[in-house]
This record gives sequence, structure tokens and C-alpha cells, in this order.
Amino acid sequence: MGRRLRVLDVGMGQGTQALRLARAGHSVTGLESDAEMLASARAALASEPEGIRERVRLIEGDGRDTGVHFLPGSFDVVLCHGVLMYVEEPDPMLAGLARMLAPGGLLSLLVRNADALAMRPGLAGDFGAALAAFDTPAYTNRLGLTVRADRLDALRATLAGIAAPLHAWYGVRVFTDNVGNDVELPSEELERALALEDRAGRTDPYRGVAALLHLCGVRG
Repeated sequence: MGRRLRVLDVGMGQGTQALRLARAGHSVTGLESDAEMLASARAALASEPEGIRERVRLIEGDGRDTGVHFLPGSFDVVLCHGVLMYVEEPDPMLAGLARMLAPGGLLSLLVRNADALAMRPGLAGDFGAALAAFDTPAYTNRLGLTVRADRLDALRATLAGIAAPLHAWYGVRVFTDNVGNDVELPSEELERALALEDRAGRTDPYRGVAALLHLCGVRG
């Protein structure tokens, strides 16, 4: 649309997403609690042209304390990608994020899908772990940490309760969850994989068993 948006990236990590948005012309605030990640983001930002650097603000802080750093309604978009799995009680944090949105603003969440935790071990042939995954929202991530997953219906209810009802949702990594991050596909095969994931992530029943869910709530 050509509009410059005010974006808050919560748990921005090394800043890859924040920098991409800044390059696209948006004003981005990155919030990160890990000092090493924040240092990496600052180093990456320092190598960008001045026009991009001036559109980015980096803050050391926790997504549960957005009210300490910002006024309500300060952002058009709030991103919280790959963060909720580390938060034991996500509802208060999500309510705080929703308060940061201007009317009509977008809350974008990327979460681990608790309704599909058996898929990864099951397809890898670890049938005992797959059976165990039916009984708990906890799982061990690729960093070796025990974290938690979220269910679509529970997040739908939460978003409705914080005045940012679910507008759309997508599955992420339906068919490629067991493909290692270091695997490099030939360009033609990569295009096919991306096209497959894009279609599956929008199509029932495939999106429901994706490893991750991308949810978009809109502030009323």
C-alpha cells in the first residue's frame, strides 16, 4: 500500500526480520532481552546505510514489559514470532502486546502447534516420542530446551478476549519440518518446496498439522 508502518518486533533475535522491514521503508522498534542477540542485531544494523539505520530503534527488554517502554496504541503492527513457547503464561503478555496496537493494528504471532506435536517424531520413526506427544504441550526444541506449544482454539479465545480477534491463520512447515536448516536445495527444487508450503499452509486439513502456526489478530 506504500504506507510507512510503525512496527514493534518482540523477541527480535538477531534482527533479521526487523532489518528486512526497515529496508522496505517501515519504522521498526526491536525488543530483545538476550544481550548477545541484541549485540548481534546492533552489529548488523551498524552495517546498514544511514537511511535504514535511522528507521530502527533497538531496546533491551522483555515482551512481558511492553507497558514500561511504550504508550498504548504506539504501533500499527506488533510481531511476536517464536517467542510464546518460552513464556509459561502467555495470556498476560498477549494482552500487553494488544494494548500497544493502534485501532485496526495487526498482532502477528508465530507459535509451535500443540495439536501437531506428534508429527515430527512420528515421521522421523520415533514412535514412542510420538505417542507421548499426545499427552502434553511440552516438547524439546532443536536447542535442547524444554518449552511449550500452543493450541489454535485457545489462542483464538485469547485474541477475542483482548480485543484483537483472529483475522486469519496459516500453517508453517507442513512438509519440510524434518528438513535440516543446513540443507541446501537446488533453486528449482527450492521453488517447488516454497510453493508447496505456501499452498499447504493455506489449505485444510494440511495447515492443521503444520509444525508452526501463524496467527493474525486485528485490533478492534
